[in-house]
Amino acid sequence: MPVQLYEISWRIFRIMSEFVSGFQFLSTSSREVTFWGSARLKSTSPWYQEAVKLAGMLSEKGFTIITGGGGGIMEAGNKGAHDAGGESIGLNIELPFEQNVNPYVTRTQTFHYFFTRKVMMAASAQAYVFFPGGFGTLDEFFEIVTLIQTKKMQCTPIVCVGHAFWDGLFEWSANVQRDTFQTISPEDLKLITVVDTAEEAYKIVSRSKERSFF
Repeated sequence: MPVQLYEISWRIFRIMSEFVSGFQFLSTSSREVTFWGSARLKSTSPWYQEAVKLAGMLSEKGFTIITGGGGGIMEAGNKGAHDAGGESIGLNIELPFEQNVNPYVTRTQTFHYFFTRKVMMAASAQAYVFFPGGFGTLDEFFEIVTLIQTKKMQCTPIVCVGHAFWDGLFEWSANVQRDTFQTISPEDLKLITVVDTAEEAYKIVSRSKERSFF
């Protein structure tokens, strides 16, 4: 049965309300850094531990940490911020199987739509830190890179943590996209920095500036 017009109208209103409430929710925060990465990584993972460390270091310097509010890397980012006494934001998503907000979130907002949540996670951050993750993390990564590449978003530091995870992807991009088929420009890969440690990431993120436009 086709979707009725009134159902589409109400969906539009719901989308609008998520954007309005999301921007209002974030309007009281400043110096935001968004952490992205797998929800599946355990607390014993070295990447989880680096995320905790980096979030703590940034929080001690007055940065706000934003994550998707779930487990894995999201939990690690919130834990580091929480334990350092910083602002720890979780932007949660409604799922058929419940995703609980991790216990280290101090402020949370829940979204019905993935795309409205993704806009909010990108909206005002002055740096993005990507830890190893699955298709969702890569989707978020390539969207941020594309927005900056096309100058739809202000140039903002993109830091990928974990050479073992990321190097293969960027070697492929360099060899196939850049060199063989010229589907990206040589400058495009310069938008991304790959590091292995929280200390390396901190040096980059701590020098970032708050954005003047989105």
